[in-house]
Amino acid sequence: MIFNSLAFAVFFPVVFLLYWAVHQKYRWIFLLVSSYYFYMSWNAKYAVILLLITGTTYFCARMIEQTIEKRRKQLWMWLGVSSSFVVLFFFKYFNFVSESIARVFQSFSIPMNPVTVRFLLPIGISFYTFKAVSYILDVYRGDMTSERHFGYYALYLSFFPDLVSGPIDRAKELLPQLKKEKVFYYDEGVYGLKLMLLGFIKKLVIADALTKYVDVIFNNVMNYRGLSFVIASFLFTFQIYCDFSGYSDIAIGAARLLGIELMDNFKSPYFAQSIKEFWSRWHISLSHWFRDYIYIPLGGNRVKKIRNNWNIFITFLVSGLWHGASWNFVIWGGIHGLFQVIENSIPSSLNKRKGLMRQVGLTIGTFLLVNFAWIFFRANTWEDAVYFIRNMFVRWSISQALADLGMSGKHVVRIGGILMSLLLFDYFNQQKDLLKEMGKLWLPLRWLLYFAIVLLIVVLKIHNGTSQQFIYFQF
Repeated sequence: MIFNSLAFAVFFPVVFLLYWAVHQKYRWIFLLVSSYYFYMSWNAKYAVILLLITGTTYFCARMIEQTIEKRRKQLWMWLGVSSSFVVLFFFKYFNFVSESIARVFQSFSIPMNPVTVRFLLPIGISFYTFKAVSYILDVYRGDMTSERHFGYYALYLSFFPDLVSGPIDRAKELLPQLKKEKVFYYDEGVYGLKLMLLGFIKKLVIADALTKYVDVIFNNVMNYRGLSFVIASFLFTFQIYCDFSGYSDIAIGAARLLGIELMDNFKSPYFAQSIKEFWSRWHISLSHWFRDYIYIPLGGNRVKKIRNNWNIFITFLVSGLWHGASWNFVIWGGIHGLFQVIENSIPSSLNKRKGLMRQVGLTIGTFLLVNFAWIFFRANTWEDAVYFIRNMFVRWSISQALADLGMSGKHVVRIGGILMSLLLFDYFNQQKDLLKEMGKLWLPLRWLLYFAIVLLIVVLKIHNGTSQQFIYFQF
């Protein structure tokens, strides 16, 4: 079941109505059952893995808190963390590591066949594994007490709005909300619906519309070159943003309708003026996770400059690997790490200079660097990405590029208008929450706007055909 499916269009209203109808004392049970049903709609077997990680980390956290001796605390901490990562490694990285080792041996003319396993990657495993690990580490550090109620902890890991693609909320922030007695507030519910509507616009109106143009180039890179590559890379830059931020908006909005506030995951990232700022605006929950559990434990910025740069680079390599078991993801993470290391080496006096033109230049420059890195993220292999980059500026022809992409002049105008509207919305949304401002409009005008947006979504969904799965589901 995905957010942009008919099944979810039936599932969520039923959950919403029954959730507020059920007595507060039993809501957690209803929500837990609903979350597991949501997850099992993909494959019922996935629930066993989720339950295994839930039980193991719950038990280890309780033992950490009950144990006095430091070494034993560490033992329980490492058991909880490693058991979660072992499951993640087996399903997500085993084949990648086995094939990589085989290639190394083969490069030295040593015959070796990789050992592989044939399992479907459990959807959302990277996300709920990180939630479980952050919980274990927070209990070990003393940042929170372990949760005694197994049901509430199970709900924390399986809460369906953020289960399969985040945000990666921390237990110390989400668990108290799950326990708190709730009253439905109309304004909060309306705002949640607006967030969901915004998410559906990003996904169905923009991301899905761009998919066919992006896929035709990236899935057959050897057949194209030149301007076709440049346009496809820019379109993917907007596709992945609208796809993932759209999911986050729907998740946050759905949770808000249930009286639960999840953390923001995106803040107009393409208006960032540095790579560091970009990562403070893009997939914020994951950026915070790597900062708190990888970067700072490595020493953060409390060490010498060269060591600090190494910490940054390692953190981004791990981030790339988290996104996918493929070398192109590792390279993508390494590129972002390298960009930040270079930024970190620029004298602070230069960063203090101000001026409109400088800000515009930094924004455009950062966008272009991010766009360049996305090529490795989207390419099917790192070899495809290298070919893509080497042939981006060969034989530019606008007519050929449009023919390669299957675009007409009408398509260019429509897509250009949609992307410009998105950028304008993100720009002004930085100063004011436009969804809240929308509530101040004259009532008939407001409802006319809502109706027009819903109609636009329906029409474009029909025009674009079958909805695409969210990109980050594969991670």
